[in-house]
Amino acid sequence: MEELFTPVTVGSLTVPNRFAMAPMTRAASPDGIPGADVAAYYGRRAAGGTGLIITEGVRIPHPAAGWPDRIPNLDGDAVLAGWRAVTHAVHAESATIAAQLWHQGVARGVHDGDRPDQTPVSPSGIGIDGSATGRALDTEELPELAQAYAVAAANAQAAGFDAVEIHGAHGYLLDQFLWQHTNHRTDGYGGSLAARTRFPAEVVAAVRAAVGPGFPIIYRFSQWKMNRYDAQVAGSAAELEQLLAPLVEAGVDVLHPSTRRHYLPGFPGEDPQLSLAGWTKKMTGLPVIAVGSVGLETEFNPGAGSGPIPPSPIDRVLDQFEAGEFDIVAVGRALLADPAWVNHLRDGKLDEFGGFDAASALARLY
Repeated sequence: MEELFTPVTVGSLTVPNRFAMAPMTRAASPDGIPGADVAAYYGRRAAGGTGLIITEGVRIPHPAAGWPDRIPNLDGDAVLAGWRAVTHAVHAESATIAAQLWHQGVARGVHDGDRPDQTPVSPSGIGIDGSATGRALDTEELPELAQAYAVAAANAQAAGFDAVEIHGAHGYLLDQFLWQHTNHRTDGYGGSLAARTRFPAEVVAAVRAAVGPGFPIIYRFSQWKMNRYDAQVAGSAAELEQLLAPLVEAGVDVLHPSTRRHYLPGFPGEDPQLSLAGWTKKMTGLPVIAVGSVGLETEFNPGAGSGPIPPSPIDRVLDQFEAGEFDIVAVGRALLADPAWVNHLRDGKLDEFGGFDAASALARLY
């Protein structure tokens, strides 16, 4: 346990311990501007011992990037002033913070009052369910879209963030490029896994050029999609290596493989039996953030066959960390229920606060 409370350094970022707050959407920033309540929300988790805060998804400056308007963005004087208050609140508690850069792609959906330029975009105009949705991006649009990520990253750097995380998971835009079921392109950005990785790597390269050397870039990816928990981008460890290599070459410093259960084997039929985080670290050698039901004792949805998750998730975290499968572990719902979860874990007081409860967590969201 003591090793989880040692610092780790990546480029210009030194995280005081091995705990991160996982990004969780709140839609609590009217007109995209984070207010004092947002600063207080993240400041409480920093005061509670979390070493690295990864924000909720933040819309990049592209008209079709996200919905609703209460999702924060990263463009404009008022917005950046709001984020400076957030980063100051986190730094005042001796913690660090990364902005998660987000484009929803076709997951944005179509809504009343949308302008024509807000039509959902994706690699091939195909939704997660396989239906025709929105429109496919033209090849000529891709450089400008990559630059939108770069502008957001530069703005985050100027607002005092210590790092950025590029959201390439869960069926959102960059993941729609990676997944063969949503990418049917024939222009060099589709087909083979290497070609499907091309645009995400170009986004990373654009962000790297914008923030310069030393400023950490985290990349979040996943196998699963929204309501498609059986989906796979990489069907084997060898394919995972093909997926990650271009991202690393383009400038990624830290990888954040998102899983629903951090301890499950990434590729059950392959040896060694490593989690997806473990395979990611083995294939790249980069620092890795593990995530997925840390601190929980029951299933997320009680109506879908809930039950205990034995043995203790904390024991499994310790086992994986000792085995070298990850460098930082991200905590989500447990930090909603208890903003001081990290300090309570350190002090052996978690039993006094109980587990995750949806009602109590919602009461603490704001």
